[in-house]
Amino acid sequence: MLKIINISKTFNPGTVNEVKALDGVNIEIEQGSFVCVLGTNGSGKSTALNAVAGTFLPDAGNIIIDGTDITKMSEHQRAKFIGRVFQNPFSGTAPNMSIQENLALAFKRGQKRGLGWGLPKDKLAEFVQMVKPLNMGLEERLENPIGKLSGGQRQALTLLMATAIEPKLLLLDEHTAALDPKTAGKVIELTEKIVMRDKLTTLMVTHSMQQAVNLGDRIIMMHKGRVAYDFSGEDKKRLKVNDLLHLFDELRRKDNIDPGVAELLKEQYV
Repeated sequence: MLKIINISKTFNPGTVNEVKALDGVNIEIEQGSFVCVLGTNGSGKSTALNAVAGTFLPDAGNIIIDGTDITKMSEHQRAKFIGRVFQNPFSGTAPNMSIQENLALAFKRGQKRGLGWGLPKDKLAEFVQMVKPLNMGLEERLENPIGKLSGGQRQALTLLMATAIEPKLLLLDEHTAALDPKTAGKVIELTEKIVMRDKLTTLMVTHSMQQAVNLGDRIIMMHKGRVAYDFSGEDKKRLKVNDLLHLFDELRRKDNIDPGVAELLKEQYV
């Protein structure tokens, strides 16, 4: 369903600040799969997600969603394919608009805008039913500005907005990183419920190895702009947090080995 084909991206090329963020990344995700992407800072995990979202155009390669090549589409053009939740609870919403107005905007994602009523009365009852299961009392506060809510409340609503019109692909960009552990747990529980209920194809970047182990059906670990490990099926089910820690340590050790020595070791042990 999602194909990332040989994607490369270098920021600030030809300068002292040159960074090769993605180096020929290839990832293929099947319909309905829930994939967690791990990696240290600078590994390319968030850059890969941003490439799919359209935050920037890649230097090379192609990105295909459900048979459509979106590589050169702008970020807003991709909105009809993609739902996204950001790391910052205050991103992805209009803070000065009410909860119900933000939800109304979510139902217009990827559609042409006209001069009709932005908040149809027949939608209000639907909005109440949408937010009531959150058990946050928001169904009684639909006229309140969304910017007045707590980070957890806002992130839960952002998740509802991203999935209001079922996206072909849901992108979750470390969407619990800015929340306290208890609130993060609630948002993760809601995430799993929505993804499983709607069978959404999901790409979730996370810094939490526990989340990666507990959620989804696949783990991709990135390092230096490339896919270092890719676990699915029974291999993924068997993974524990300590296994992932060991793999991270292994990557760090390789970084500290002289290339010539590494090649000698490879000849001896491979």
